[in-house]
Amino acid sequence: MSFPFLKMRCGATGAWLKIRRWGKVEQEHLTAAMSIEASDAHDARNDKKEGTMATTAAPVQLHRSVQEFLSQPKKLLIGGQWVDAQSAKTFETYNPATGEVLARVAQGDRHDINQAVAAARKAFESGRWPDMSPAERGRLLWKLADLIEQHREELAELETLDNGKPLIFSRAGDIPSAANAFRYMAGWATKVEGTTIPISSSRAKYFAYTLREPVGVVGQIIPWNFPLVMAAWKLAPALAVGCTCVLKPAEQTPVTALRLGELIQEAGFPDGVVNIVTGFGETAGAALASHPDVDKIAFTGSTEVGKLIAQAATGNLKKVSLELGGKSPNVIFADADLNSAIPGSANAIFFNLGQVCTAGSRLFVHKSVFDQVVDGVAGETRKFKIGPGMIESTNLGPLVSEEQLSRVCGFLDSGNKEGATTIVGGHRIGDAGYFVEPTILVDVKPHMKVVREEIFGPVVTAIPFTEPEEVVAFANDTVYGLASAVWTRDISKAHRMAAKLRAGTVWINCYNVFDPALPFGGYKQSGWGRENGRAALDLYTENKSVCAQI
Repeated sequence: MSFPFLKMRCGATGAWLKIRRWGKVEQEHLTAAMSIEASDAHDARNDKKEGTMATTAAPVQLHRSVQEFLSQPKKLLIGGQWVDAQSAKTFETYNPATGEVLARVAQGDRHDINQAVAAARKAFESGRWPDMSPAERGRLLWKLADLIEQHREELAELETLDNGKPLIFSRAGDIPSAANAFRYMAGWATKVEGTTIPISSSRAKYFAYTLREPVGVVGQIIPWNFPLVMAAWKLAPALAVGCTCVLKPAEQTPVTALRLGELIQEAGFPDGVVNIVTGFGETAGAALASHPDVDKIAFTGSTEVGKLIAQAATGNLKKVSLELGGKSPNVIFADADLNSAIPGSANAIFFNLGQVCTAGSRLFVHKSVFDQVVDGVAGETRKFKIGPGMIESTNLGPLVSEEQLSRVCGFLDSGNKEGATTIVGGHRIGDAGYFVEPTILVDVKPHMKVVREEIFGPVVTAIPFTEPEEVVAFANDTVYGLASAVWTRDISKAHRMAAKLRAGTVWINCYNVFDPALPFGGYKQSGWGRENGRAALDLYTENKSVCAQI
């Protein structure tokens, strides 16, 4: 398959030269705008060179409880006790804005996973939890949601320090979303129901019904891009139906999961119902996925690791749910409201610096408005204030780690070598922290890595199209199928496109809209199962048929 319009200039040559010249000039404005507005950031580091940025932040007064929490050793939560790893090993986590050590965390491994699974099994089969009524479970989940809200500022600061995202988004988005997930699933705790079934295959009389029962001990491995939200998405439905859990946070961002563990204890959950083991994926994560006494494994992360999780689960054929990678198509038709579609498409790819599994990283634009949209999306980058997340004015933070920075820069190099044209961005920013410029690439071809592979960074490929049938084929030409979007004033066209796009979510004239009630998951190599909504309960329950002759 080829993209026939990639070899054309989609307008007069002069128009393209204008965009390219504008992109270069715009880079100067972007660089200037990215300087941190702080009293100690107006020195020689605050220059205007392309690809540079002052990343020294003004002193920020952290919430007192944040300082106290970070000053304490970070242990594992197993069976209701905070314990060191059996090996006594620890590892360091880093502040993405500075690259400096943030915390030292217990390095759990197979031995600690064994203990955590044993504690979860004990809590599942004996004690208060299995005898607790659904209403009581719901009340605990509701109380946990209340505690999250009560500690919103503290959790927001921890999330920003650990992950790098702007404090304004942690405060207004991540923390409330986590609380909402627990509160929503609290309502489902009393509504996990079976059915009665008429039996017609025999003249004898039978009373038959089904039961929905908790699957048992659940292993849950969460990613680093939305640490607290992902913990909530995993834990809430499992706890609502009566499972017990072993949670393995991402090694890059374990801090808020550990604080959540303290709040879970404060809420009154019995010991062993939730266990938290920090450590590395190849040790703690692998041990959890392959553990013979884990009944179900839930994973959010890359497709590559998801395949390893699925293989590891075959030992005891545990249930598996996977929310994996994406290469989401974002389609703008000629009749779209560009005043909404342009900023919406910029946010689709650049929100959270592109570290979103649903990121709209393939931007398909009708050729008649292609120049205008590319120009407009590039212009949106002028509005970003890139810097440390703890600076209140920052609305675009760093990548999460040095490893992720290297990955994204590798894709930028690849795109350049394979012939893509950079309209704006394309470079690392400064030498402190893990900052990179929002980047728009054009003149891309279907075989390029930047088009085929998930980058998980602020890089979008803009591709022109002519007909709806053409763009459907382009959009579906991927191994992924997590999300997609369509921008058009023609509602009939929008729904026809929604039916044809092979993705678990299709947004129409919007992007990245999530809700605890809205099922979320992918087609193809974007995963198995659905999180959120009633569908999430299926991931954590077994259906039992009971038939009695009467």
